[in-house]
Amino acid sequence: MKRSEPAAAEPAFANPAKAKTPKRPPRRRAPTPGSSFRPKLVLASASPRRLQLLEQAGIAPDALRPSSVDESVSKGEVPRHIVRRLARAKAEAALKITKSEPEFAKAFLLAADTVVAVGRRVLGKAELEHEAADMLRLLRGRAHRVHTAVCLVTPEGRWRERVVETRVRFRNISDQEIGAYLASGEWKGKAGGYAIQGIAGAFVVKLVGSYTNVVGLPLTEVVSLLAGEGYPVTLLWLSKSEVETE
Repeated sequence: MKRSEPAAAEPAFANPAKAKTPKRPPRRRAPTPGSSFRPKLVLASASPRRLQLLEQAGIAPDALRPSSVDESVSKGEVPRHIVRRLARAKAEAALKITKSEPEFAKAFLLAADTVVAVGRRVLGKAELEHEAADMLRLLRGRAHRVHTAVCLVTPEGRWRERVVETRVRFRNISDQEIGAYLASGEWKGKAGGYAIQGIAGAFVVKLVGSYTNVVGLPLTEVVSLLAGEGYPVTLLWLSKSEVETE
């Protein structure tokens, strides 16, 4: 009686299903139309401009959790690195707060930071009138860049970041115009000492890039980040349409 031959070993490539692949964290899926589930969103900012921009895009944060971080700049630090570092620091600080709140422990968290730069010189937020005056004199008749970093933390703990740059050129505004603008008070707490969505819009002769970035939050990138991580942006638009037609 012949002994049966042992079966030949199966080639490693014969059954791809058996090959081990590294596991990725599960990606949150957007709820289907008609679903009552909507993930929560926390904005790590007290800026009314950022809140208004999100609402303009049909997104209403469920909570605001601004955080106080050290915004001092290291010598030689470039603008892109500054905004990225500060946006991440704001997100980390806000995340510590929301982790202790059961309602928002699994929420999306969005943070951002904006600076204005002339060459390598960084202009932060103007807090005093003479600071704003110096900034406006520096900006008049020349181009500058506005950098904003956006940091998104997902409920699964993924971190997503974008840095957006916009080039802006001011006309040669007069001392009289600068004085009148300072009297308006619009410059207070604004990066570069001006708010493009207000009177200072009349100073701009050229803008290349995202306008909403200069206001304080680049909407194209924010919506893309949120939608890419499963936040139901378009469903919010649909629900808004249903409310308005009722």
